[in-house]
Amino acid sequence: MPQSKDTVKEFDFNARDFERVRALIYKRAGISLADSKQEMVYSRLARRLRATGIGSFAKYLDELEAGHLGEEWESFTNALTTNLTSFFREAHHFPLLADHVKGKREPLTIWCSASSTGEEPYSIAMTVCEAFNTLTPNCQIVATDIDTNVLATAANGVYGMDRLDKMSAERQRRFFLKGKGDREGMARVRPELRNMITFKQLNLLADSWPISGQFDAIFCRNVMIYFDKATQRKILSRFVPLMKPDALLFAGHSENFLYVSESLKLRGKTVYELDDAAARKASPPRT
Repeated sequence: MPQSKDTVKEFDFNARDFERVRALIYKRAGISLADSKQEMVYSRLARRLRATGIGSFAKYLDELEAGHLGEEWESFTNALTTNLTSFFREAHHFPLLADHVKGKREPLTIWCSASSTGEEPYSIAMTVCEAFNTLTPNCQIVATDIDTNVLATAANGVYGMDRLDKMSAERQRRFFLKGKGDREGMARVRPELRNMITFKQLNLLADSWPISGQFDAIFCRNVMIYFDKATQRKILSRFVPLMKPDALLFAGHSENFLYVSESLKLRGKTVYELDDAAARKASPPRT
C-alpha cells in the first residue's frame, strides 16, 4: 500500500542515521538521546539539511564529520539542545538563595551553568537585588550555555509580556521597561540587571571552562538529566573546586546528585552543599 502524503518524510532517516546522531551529540555535548527521540531528531535536523542544501541525513553527517560545513557543528548542537525555561522556575529555590546571600560577604559570585534564553540568570539577579534592596548589589553572575542562539536572546534581555505573566506586578515595575509603540507587548530587563550578568558560551564537556575562581552558588538545573551517570560524575567533580566552602549547588526537581558525587550533601529540596571534607579542602589557607 502506498504511503499517504502525511507519512512521507522529506528526507530518508533510518536507524543507522539516528545512531550516528546519538553518538555525535554524546561526544560533542554529553547528551544521551533516548530511543524515543528519533522523531524529534528528524524534525530538528531536517531544518539543518534544508539550510545547508544537503539532500540526505547520511550525506549531512558525512560532511559534518569531515569538517566540510564550516560552523555547522554549532548549529547541529544548538538544534539538539532543549531550552525549556521560565522566570522563577522551581520557585522554592529563590527564597533559599536570598537567605544564603544575605549572610555572605560581598562581592558575591554566582554561576548559572545552563542559562538558556536568560530567564534563570535574570531571576537570580532579581533575587539578589531584592535581598539587598538595591538594583546595584555587589554581585557578578556568570551565565553560560552551550547554545549560542539562546545566549544571544538572553544577552538581549527582551521578552514578550506573556513571559512575565506569573511575575508580580511589583517585580514587573521594578525590573522591566515596558515597550511602547511598535515595541508594545514587549519588555526589556533594566540595564542594572543586565550589567550584573556576563554571558558566555560554555560546553560542560569541554576540556577547559572559560571561568575561574570560586562561587557562592552554582545553578545547574535540569541539565544533568540529559547526561549519563559517568558524565554527571565528571561534571560534578569539576564543580566542587569551584564552590566556596559554604556554597550552594541548585539542581533540577528530577535530579539527585547524592548517588553521583561523594563530595555533596543535601541542604534542602534539590539544594546541595559541600560535605565536611570537601568544605575543609575548599577553605582558603589561614594567614
